[in-house]
Amino acid sequence: MALTSTTTDATQIIKVHSDRIDAAMAIQFKEDMRNEAEGGAIRVVLDLSSVEFIDSSGLGAIVASMKQLGNDRRLDLAGLHPFVEKVFRLTRMDTVFKLYPTLDDALSTTAG
Repeated sequence: MALTSTTTDATQIIKVHSDRIDAAMAIQFKEDMRNEAEGGAIRVVLDLSSVEFIDSSGLGAIVASMKQLGNDRRLDLAGLHPFVEKVFRLTRMDTVFKLYPTLDDALSTTAG
């Protein structure tokens, strides 16, 4: 799975370059996220604007990635397609993650 990372101020942005996060790629996603986010900023924004499909394995991989960051770092999600956002809301994961309509919306909100 292709992920790219940039850091601006106190925020690290990790972009997912895939149209899906599912069972076939969940393990690779977790490993790539760990490598990208290692030693990064306190706030990480996962840009999901390319992701059009997510299943329970993909959801679990994102939750596992959040846990890998530890208690002193935060993972926010940006650019969710309607189907992906619906999965987060139906599973009540919207109470765990801060969801932003766009990456710009996420970046205009300060960490905290």
